[in-house]
Amino acid sequence: MSKKALVTGITGQDGSYLAEFLLAQGYEVHGIIRRASTFNTGRIDHLYQDPHVMGVRLFLHYGDLGDSVSLVKLLYELRPDEIYHLGAQSHVRVSFDIPEYTSDITGVGTVRILEAIREAGVRPKFYQASSSEMFGKVAEVPQTETTPFHPRSPYGCAKVFAYWLTVNYREAYGLHANNGILFNHESPRRGETFVTRKITRAVAAIKLGMQEKLYLGNLDARRDWGYAKEYVEAMWLMLQQDKPDDYVIATGETHSVREFLEEAFHCVGLDWQKHVMHDIKYERPSEVDLLIGNPSKAKRVLGWEPKIKFKDLVRLMVDSDLETLKNPEKR
Repeated sequence: MSKKALVTGITGQDGSYLAEFLLAQGYEVHGIIRRASTFNTGRIDHLYQDPHVMGVRLFLHYGDLGDSVSLVKLLYELRPDEIYHLGAQSHVRVSFDIPEYTSDITGVGTVRILEAIREAGVRPKFYQASSSEMFGKVAEVPQTETTPFHPRSPYGCAKVFAYWLTVNYREAYGLHANNGILFNHESPRRGETFVTRKITRAVAAIKLGMQEKLYLGNLDARRDWGYAKEYVEAMWLMLQQDKPDDYVIATGETHSVREFLEEAFHCVGLDWQKHVMHDIKYERPSEVDLLIGNPSKAKRVLGWEPKIKFKDLVRLMVDSDLETLKNPEKR
């Protein structure tokens, strides 16, 4: 009998890759989606349009991380073997504009799903999508599983709250509850308001004569960027272990936004300095200057390590956006 997995945030970048991965492993996959006036399932359309998958091994359910009743009812009904909690208000800059909503969905939403597990009387293995933004003003370089947290945004604060709740439920109730502390991970499915995808899409548009300028904030911020499709396998590996734990998932390299720009424009033979303008509205009130993770524990315990390197990731994203803009019917 196949395992049953429940995924919050299944329509996001990570959720869509994770759904693909789990289906390939033979899972029955259930995803929670929010009711909206427009379709928001673009990243998984290719999955649920497959008659051999949708309604057979992939099922979507309306729910919301702000609604504990819907979560409890769903867990009573499904009784999943594994829960991957990826859903959140995940945009760091936007969290400064809507801190209360971010705290409720990203932070308290984790309490709701953990309490739903207890209320429904199920014992699934649980994955919490923690974030490198929890380190914020970093206490050491590189960051490991034992590095102290110092978040610098409402998003980072909410993720710290969710992290410690996951640890608490593991210790208090014996749940197989795990934190994956994922550093920045990108792909062609990254939302267009996130800086990497904003850059690669603009590069493609500028190359094709569809755009002239790109407006950005801080170009000196340095991040550890990996490939999202690889990172979802690490999530799965955590839940295959006998004992729950917390893991840093990263590449161990750091690059600035400026370096990302240079590489992206280089892919199409253009000089980024002729097209990029600074706009203060994209600056954060408090910045995270440097993030670089040490994934040695994940390699040692999970047997996981990244394969796609920085330049290859940038090229992959630029090529994808070029293809999409050239052939909009493929979106």
